[in-house]
Amino acid sequence: MTAPSYQVSRSLPVHRIYAVGLLIILAALVAMPWWGDRADMRLATEMASYLALATMWNLLAGYAGVMSIGQQAFIGVGGYAVFVMAGMMNVPLYLAVLLAGVVALILAIPSGLILFRLRGAYFAVGSWVLAEIFLHLVSQSPTLGGGSGLSFPVAVARGFGSASERAAIFWWLAMAVAVLSVTVTYFLLRSPRGLALMAIRDNEVAASTLGVDTLRNKLLVYLVAAFVTGLVGAVVFLVKLRIAPVAAFDVNEWTANIIFIVVIGGLGYVEGAIVGTIVFFLLRAFLADLGAWYLIILGAIAIAVMIKAPGGIWGVLHNRFHIELFPLRRRVVPGDQEHPPEANHGKIDK
Repeated sequence: MTAPSYQVSRSLPVHRIYAVGLLIILAALVAMPWWGDRADMRLATEMASYLALATMWNLLAGYAGVMSIGQQAFIGVGGYAVFVMAGMMNVPLYLAVLLAGVVALILAIPSGLILFRLRGAYFAVGSWVLAEIFLHLVSQSPTLGGGSGLSFPVAVARGFGSASERAAIFWWLAMAVAVLSVTVTYFLLRSPRGLALMAIRDNEVAASTLGVDTLRNKLLVYLVAAFVTGLVGAVVFLVKLRIAPVAAFDVNEWTANIIFIVVIGGLGYVEGAIVGTIVFFLLRAFLADLGAWYLIILGAIAIAVMIKAPGGIWGVLHNRFHIELFPLRRRVVPGDQEHPPEANHGKIDK
């Protein structure tokens, strides 16, 4: 009797069902301009922007162990870059958004090389200081409008079409960036580099001892996050048609809220950013009228989740029901069976 053969697999038949469901939802979202109104698209645009930011911060902190609290630097850079290119230099809109991400990426190279000389809390503080430097440089620049900021010229804004057409264009841009962020994160983590990132997160010294180039891998993630964050900044302020330094480099809006989303959704899970974004906007809808109590309640919820469920909402669902919309874990499955042994299902960590 021949011994059974085994193979290492990430996906199960149920994951194909999940993939089809996600594609159906994505198709419905693409068609939103035909079934939703402008208010729906504006809210969806904001949610997609937050999702992209949360996915990038989750990639940094949840998988590479990079605790940055200065990602608002690239929001501001991307926002100002698109205003300069599309508003002043008449660069086509879609190209201007792409170039805004490239500008953020270029600025992230020297800043990343400096920041990664720091470790732990020093890196976190250094990233925040970098964002403050960008804020003050922009505030002192007459070309960029100084402290009062910039507005899109009326002629350029009219070139986007009617109000409904603008809402549709901005929604598609935001959705494209959100899909890009999730897709890049998923395939990066499924690659051998994803294993290196998780090794760095768990124990950087041990990973380095085993031959992992920790600086190169963390810098790569930092640059990817800077590029996508710059794209988000461009889309966010295109929607507003105005940008100012205080709004563009706001640590509460672009970092504190994003950290909250990742913490309650699930740090270290691709799905966590999606769940956290939905929960955050539901809480904001029901609690925003409470004034200062709104922030107090958000803080209390975050502390409770970190104490009772460190893996966030998705971590609880994953551990209890073994659900994975984006399968990353490796499983040993019999080569002649479609389903893995029950003993192995859900018991191999990421």
